[in-house]
Formats: sequence, C-alpha cells, structure tokens
Amino acid sequence: MADKPLADGPVNGFELAALLAERGAERYDLHARHLNHQLPRMLHTIGFDKVYERAEGAYFWDADGDDYLDMLAGFGVMGVGRHHPVVRKALHDVLDASLADLTRFDCQPLPGLLAEKLLAHSPHLDRVFFGNSGTEAVETALKFARYATGRPRILYCTHAFHGLTTGALSVNGESGFRDGFAPLLPDTAIPLGDLDALARELAHGDVAGLVVEPIQGKGVHESPPGFLRAAQELLHRHKALLIADEVQTGLGRTGDFYAYQHEDGVEPDLVCVAKALSGGYVPVGATLGKDWIFKKVYSSMDRVLVHSASFGSNAQAMAAGLAVLSVLEDEQLVANARVTGEQLRSRLAALVDRYELLHDVRGRGLMIGIEFGRPSSLKLRGRWAALQVARKGLFAQMVVVPLLQKHRILTQVSGDHLEVIKLIPPLVVGEREVERFVGAFTAVMDEAHSGGGLMWDFGKTLVKQAVAGR
Repeated sequence: MADKPLADGPVNGFELAALLAERGAERYDLHARHLNHQLPRMLHTIGFDKVYERAEGAYFWDADGDDYLDMLAGFGVMGVGRHHPVVRKALHDVLDASLADLTRFDCQPLPGLLAEKLLAHSPHLDRVFFGNSGTEAVETALKFARYATGRPRILYCTHAFHGLTTGALSVNGESGFRDGFAPLLPDTAIPLGDLDALARELAHGDVAGLVVEPIQGKGVHESPPGFLRAAQELLHRHKALLIADEVQTGLGRTGDFYAYQHEDGVEPDLVCVAKALSGGYVPVGATLGKDWIFKKVYSSMDRVLVHSASFGSNAQAMAAGLAVLSVLEDEQLVANARVTGEQLRSRLAALVDRYELLHDVRGRGLMIGIEFGRPSSLKLRGRWAALQVARKGLFAQMVVVPLLQKHRILTQVSGDHLEVIKLIPPLVVGEREVERFVGAFTAVMDEAHSGGGLMWDFGKTLVKQAVAGR
C-alpha cells in the first residue's frame, strides 16, 4: 500500500521562519566563519554591510522601512524584478502539483514547453539543452562546438567574461580570474572587433568557434557595428561556429530579446542564456543550437547521456522560466528596457560636458556603463593621480559608496581595475527610477567636483587600504 502524502505543516520540527528569527542576526559572522571570509570583510570596509529585510520589484527595504533602489538586479538575475507574483505563483503551483520530477527515464512536458517558447524567439535555432547556470551554458556550448567541428580551439575576446568553471575560465579575458588556476584549455584571445586577428587565427584550421558577448559585461563595451555579421561569415567560411554568450544581455536586457539582434543578419550557431530566465528563484541555464550540432553530439542511443546535468530541466526551473517569458511578453518588458534605457542613457550622457571626471556613458537598453577619467583641472588632477597610483578603479568605488550610503541606490563597479560603473536594473524600472538615479548621481558628481568633503575623505581611506594590501 502506498504511503500517504505528507501532511501540511512543519516536518520533524523544522521551522525556517523560527531559524531565521533566531540566527538571522549572525549573518555576517556565519559568512566569516564558514564561507568566503573576504566577503564580509569587503562589505564592512566599503560600508555595504546592510541588513535588508525584504524586497519587491526594483527595491529593497531595511528594518527601518527605508527603501533602496536596486540598479544591480543581482548581477542581472532579477530581470523581471524581485518576487514577481506571476513567477511566485508558478513555483507554488509546480510544488503543489507533486510532479514525478527528475525520474531520469521519462519525458516531462515542462522542458519541452520552455524550449518551444525560447526557440520561438530564436527562429534560426532548433534545440535546447538545459543546465543550471550561465557558466554551465557556456561549458555546453564549448563542448558542442568542439565535438561538432572536430576541432580543439575556441577563440574569445579580450576582457570577456564567460564564467568561472575551468572550461569557461579558459575563455575568460580577465587575467585576475585566471591567475593561479592553470593549466587551462589552449584557447586564444583576440581583441573585440578585430576581424584581422580573427582571420589570422582561423587560418590555422584548428578553430572550433568564437564565443562572444555582443556587449561585454566587464566595462560595458559593445561589439563594433558590423563585427558580428562579418565574424559569422568568416567563421562559416572556415567551417567554425559563432557562439553568442547572452547570459547577461539576453531576455530583453538591451532592448531586444537578444543583444545580437541589434545587428541584421546575425544568426549564431549556439546561444547561451541564464540569469533572468530563473526569475531570481531557481538557477537555470540554457544552450540553444542548430539541429545538426545537437544531432552530431547525440548521434546514437549509446550517446544519449554523453552530456547531461543532474538537475537540468527540473520542474521548478522550467516553471520559473515559462513564467518569466510570460511576464516579458505580457508586461512588454523588452520594449520597456529599450525606452527606459534610452531615457536613462541620454540623461546621463548629457552630463558628460558638465563634469570633467565623467568621460563616457554607453550601452544599450538597460545595460549602461558610466566611465570616469582623468580630470582637466589642476585641483582635481592631483587627487585623481593619487587614486590611480594606489589602485585603478578606486574613484568608481568612491561614487558607488555614496550612492548607497546617502541615496540608498545599489550599483557596482564594472570589473576590477575599471573606472566604470555598470547599471543593470530590473527591466521593470521606469521614469520614477530614472529620475531618482539621475538626481542622486548628479549630487554625487557635484560633491566629487567640489574637491573636498566626506567623499574624498573616503577616497583617502581606500588609498591607504589599497597600499596596505599590496
């Protein structure tokens, strides 16, 4: 006789709410003792050691009820905002359904339905592999490209970021992430947009493909106009593949469903997505590809599990992904990213001539980079130089901190040793959030250009810490 279903309520006395109430205040100590001990140290140093009580949409709230505008979206994960009711309901529904999930030897409907929806936005692609993260989506693309072409080498772009597992790290263009983890795969970097460098590497005849972010997350650098189309033609001429890493740029972030769609005629052979597909709840990654590639990898029944993932295609992740795609369509968030992003970018770009420390504002949709540079006035040049000698990127950090401390806006420096702030807010932001950010940013720039005050005092602290840490 089958066991009866579990009764509602706590099992074996476990109460999550009670545990959080009892131990939640230990959050920073627990991390320091048991996880990455440098994380709480860093947060304490820059004053980011906040305690957030709840979140919704594009906002957090602390224990005092003060709101914080989220211009980071969990590094892009919270594309439809935090705790979207449609995604929440989908997850409650899938849990309540008690599906026979991950039996491994059946075909559940949800993965097929999510693949169908994703492919509807990618009409030149045919099949999907579901994994658990962006880096896993990239790993899948690297493996599939190598197997399908029979070639060992992948090309990538300098300053690229494709993940931190060993294969993805081999195509990571930032040395700071790679140092100390050799040996890596024998892959090769080319400058973003350099077709001559691409042609030279393809001439060796051992290249399986080029993996590229249409807009690089590190520094927010867009591929030059025409590069992706020309690179695709070169690659195909040499029987190599174009791999588009849309882990951060995909699902509407840049004002189109994919960032590569900004350029006519670009049809990558493999496309990687993740982050926003999760709805911020259940990790999920997807690698979309052409039929012939999948059929070559899975060429016989003997190879049916030659590439798989233990938690890939799980019901919770698939339900979250379906809900996210529904929200993107129903709330027209891709169009909102395009319109609101242009409003935000143009408002910030108008400040470049006003502030000598502000050098460039760039990006597409709701993926915007704000770059700082050497000032022209003698008064500020000395202060800037002192920061640069200590560690490049300190000025951008000086801007990020008062945005949080004084204006309750969460942002990030767009990579180590970069004087660039990246804005990647949830796609639900609108005119109110644009006004709030531009007003706060203007106030911070006014203080920076005054040459004194708490902001530059904090800069002195950062210089001392940078020098001490060498």
